[in-house]
Amino acid sequence: MQIKIDDKTFEPYLLKSKIEARVAAIGQQIKIDYKDKQPVFLGVLSGSFFFMADLLKQTALDVEISFVKLASYEGVRSSGKMELQLSIHTDLKNRDVIIVEDIVDTGHTLKCLLDLIYQEKPASVRVCSLLYKPAACQVQFDELHYIGFEIPNEFVLGYGLDYNDKGRNLRDIYRLASI
Repeated sequence: MQIKIDDKTFEPYLLKSKIEARVAAIGQQIKIDYKDKQPVFLGVLSGSFFFMADLLKQTALDVEISFVKLASYEGVRSSGKMELQLSIHTDLKNRDVIIVEDIVDTGHTLKCLLDLIYQEKPASVRVCSLLYKPAACQVQFDELHYIGFEIPNEFVLGYGLDYNDKGRNLRDIYRLASI
């Protein structure tokens, strides 16, 4: 079933059941990889909120949670300009950091965030992203370790992702419909 948000029409792309299964699998892998460690999960707001909450339920680890907010989107495209709206308030020195992203698109936001994090001298940094657009990504990342789904270079929303700050609360992920 298609939905309309503002001036755009979207069609179902990834259903809730598929998302839940993949998040559970990633959570179990993180639980294995960080056994006997206390990582800092650093969520990139606002899009990662739903994903991070569900992911943490699956890890069952003793973790610390923090958030950062960077903005780069204008409508359905990345502007390429980064704006730090909420900075990191957790001491990351000698800590294992897991950045939780909703989507890695061009990679510019993630690169900016990694540059900030590495200034804090963490023990390790890995990235966990629900979605990854390899065709759109302009930066190579060794840290991109956990990926939910590789998707084509299409605009998506739902499960935390938005269009004009709308649609984040959808349980499924939708893509822009080609009409």
